[in-house]
Amino acid sequence: MDLFAQTTTPVPQVSPFGALLPLILIFFVFYFLLILPQQKKQKLHKKMLDALKEGDKVITVGGLIGEVEKIKEEIVTIKFKEGTEIDILKNAISQVINKKKE
Repeated sequence: MDLFAQTTTPVPQVSPFGALLPLILIFFVFYFLLILPQQKKQKLHKKMLDALKEGDKVITVGGLIGEVEKIKEEIVTIKFKEGTEIDILKNAISQVINKKKE
């Protein structure tokens, strides 16, 4: 029976920081590519809604185009045609097309 000498190579020790480094890098990549742009978009949308005035022409998230008739806190009344007014939530306004000229 032949016996072969086995050589053992020492396994390098990985530091705890070295093991967490890839996870930390992935978090930062997700933050800068996904979370930060979404927060910026939400701030711009909130700023647009805060600047909303009566007479502004808007598009709702459903694609309806109308003119702001009244604003009561979080409820906005939009006029689509003469005699056609609908109350919607302020957050349901997607964008402002034309600002009312003052």
